[in-house]
Amino acid sequence: QVQLVESGGGLVQAGDSLRLSCVKSGRAFANYDMGWFRQAPGKEREFVAAIRWSSSSTYYAGSVKGRFTISGDNARNTAYLQMNSLKAEDTAVYYCAAGLTVPATAAIPGGYHYWGQGTQVTVSS
Repeated sequence: QVQLVESGGGLVQAGDSLRLSCVKSGRAFANYDMGWFRQAPGKEREFVAAIRWSSSSTYYAGSVKGRFTISGDNARNTAYLQMNSLKAEDTAVYYCAAGLTVPATAAIPGGYHYWGQGTQVTVSS
Protein backbone atom coordinates (compact mmCIF):
# COMPACT_ATOMS: atom_id res chain seq x y z
CA GLN A 1 0.00 0.00 0.00
CA VAL A 2 1.36 3.40 -0.97
CA GLN A 3 0.76 6.37 1.27
CA LEU A 4 0.97 9.87 -0.12
CA VAL A 5 1.21 12.95 2.08
CA GLU A 6 0.89 16.40 0.54
CA SER A 7 2.00 19.65 2.11
CA GLY A 8 2.66 23.24 1.17
CA GLY A 9 -0.79 24.56 0.41
CA GLY A 10 -2.05 27.86 1.73
CA LEU A 11 -3.55 31.26 1.04
CA VAL A 12 -1.60 33.56 -1.26
CA GLN A 13 -2.24 36.56 -3.44
CA ALA A 14 -2.35 36.54 -7.21
CA GLY A 15 1.15 36.62 -8.63
CA ASP A 16 2.68 34.83 -5.64
CA SER A 17 4.36 31.43 -5.61
CA LEU A 18 3.88 28.23 -3.66
CA ARG A 19 5.65 24.90 -3.63
CA LEU A 20 3.71 21.74 -2.93
CA SER A 21 5.39 18.56 -1.78
CA CYS A 22 4.19 14.99 -1.90
CA VAL A 23 6.00 12.28 0.00
CA LYS A 24 5.42 8.72 -1.15
CA SER A 25 6.01 5.95 1.37
CA GLY A 26 7.07 2.42 0.58
CA ARG A 27 10.37 1.49 -1.08
CA ALA A 28 8.60 -1.12 -3.17
CA PHE A 29 6.76 1.65 -4.93
CA ALA A 30 9.77 3.77 -5.82
CA ASN A 31 9.05 3.33 -9.53
CA TYR A 32 5.47 4.52 -9.27
CA ASP A 33 5.06 7.68 -11.31
CA MET A 34 3.61 10.72 -9.61
CA GLY A 35 1.14 13.31 -10.69
CA TRP A 36 -0.71 16.34 -9.43
CA PHE A 37 -4.40 16.93 -9.99
CA ARG A 38 -6.70 19.62 -8.66
CA GLN A 39 -10.37 20.03 -8.00
CA ALA A 40 -12.18 23.32 -7.57
CA PRO A 41 -15.64 23.52 -5.97
CA GLY A 42 -18.31 22.34 -8.35
CA LYS A 43 -15.80 21.16 -10.93
CA GLU A 44 -14.33 17.83 -11.91
CA ARG A 45 -10.85 16.80 -10.91
CA GLU A 46 -8.40 17.96 -13.54
CA PHE A 47 -4.84 17.11 -14.43
CA VAL A 48 -2.10 19.58 -13.51
CA ALA A 49 1.29 17.91 -13.98
CA ALA A 50 2.99 14.52 -13.91
CA ILE A 51 6.43 12.99 -13.86
CA ARG A 52 7.35 9.56 -15.20
CA TRP A 53 10.48 8.29 -13.55
CA SER A 54 11.39 5.71 -16.19
CA SER A 55 11.86 8.34 -18.87
CA SER A 56 12.26 11.42 -16.68
CA SER A 57 9.42 12.87 -18.72
CA THR A 58 7.17 15.60 -17.43
CA TYR A 59 3.68 16.53 -18.53
CA TYR A 60 1.66 19.68 -17.95
CA ALA A 61 -1.84 20.93 -18.46
CA GLY A 62 -2.00 23.79 -20.90
CA SER A 63 -3.39 26.10 -18.24
CA VAL A 64 -0.27 25.77 -16.07
CA LYS A 65 2.49 25.24 -18.60
CA GLY A 66 5.18 27.85 -18.18
CA ARG A 67 4.04 28.69 -14.65
CA PHE A 68 4.21 25.36 -12.82
CA THR A 69 7.13 22.94 -12.63
CA ILE A 70 7.04 19.36 -11.41
CA SER A 71 10.19 17.75 -10.11
CA GLY A 72 11.27 14.90 -7.90
CA ASP A 73 14.07 13.77 -5.66
CA ASN A 74 16.65 11.17 -6.68
CA ALA A 75 15.05 8.53 -4.49
CA ARG A 76 11.78 8.96 -6.42
CA ASN A 77 9.96 9.29 -3.13
CA THR A 78 9.03 12.94 -3.27
CA ALA A 79 7.43 15.03 -5.97
CA TYR A 80 7.33 18.79 -5.89
CA LEU A 81 5.07 21.21 -7.68
CA GLN A 82 6.52 24.68 -7.92
CA MET A 83 3.71 27.08 -8.72
CA ASN A 84 4.60 30.57 -9.88
CA SER A 85 2.49 33.50 -11.06
CA LEU A 86 -0.53 32.06 -9.33
CA LYS A 87 -3.95 33.15 -10.49
CA ALA A 88 -7.33 33.13 -8.78
CA GLU A 89 -8.40 30.31 -11.11
CA ASP A 90 -5.67 28.11 -9.65
CA THR A 91 -7.67 27.95 -6.43
CA ALA A 92 -8.48 24.31 -5.72
CA VAL A 93 -7.66 21.31 -3.61
CA TYR A 94 -4.49 19.82 -5.04
CA TYR A 95 -4.10 16.04 -4.94
CA CYS A 96 -0.99 13.98 -5.36
CA ALA A 97 -1.31 10.64 -7.12
CA ALA A 98 0.96 7.65 -7.74
CA GLY A 99 0.75 4.82 -10.23
CA LEU A 100 2.42 2.88 -12.99
CA THR A 101 1.60 5.02 -15.98
CA VAL A 102 2.33 5.01 -19.66
CA PRO A 103 2.46 8.21 -21.71
CA ALA A 104 -1.19 7.85 -22.69
CA THR A 105 -2.35 7.64 -19.08
CA ALA A 106 -0.06 10.07 -17.31
CA ALA A 107 -2.62 12.87 -17.54
CA ILE A 108 -5.78 11.03 -16.56
CA PRO A 109 -6.98 10.14 -13.06
CA GLY A 110 -7.54 6.53 -14.08
CA GLY A 111 -3.82 6.14 -14.69
CA TYR A 112 -3.09 6.34 -10.98
CA HIS A 113 -3.69 3.80 -8.24
CA TYR A 114 -3.12 5.82 -5.10
CA TRP A 115 -4.16 9.28 -3.99
CA GLY A 116 -3.28 11.66 -1.20
CA GLN A 117 -5.77 13.53 0.97
CA GLY A 118 -5.25 16.82 -0.80
CA THR A 119 -3.99 20.24 0.19
CA GLN A 120 -5.92 23.47 -0.26
CA VAL A 121 -4.49 26.24 -2.40
CA THR A 122 -6.35 29.53 -2.33
CA VAL A 123 -5.30 32.46 -4.49
CA SER A 124 -6.91 35.79 -3.77
CA SER A 125 -7.19 38.32 -6.56
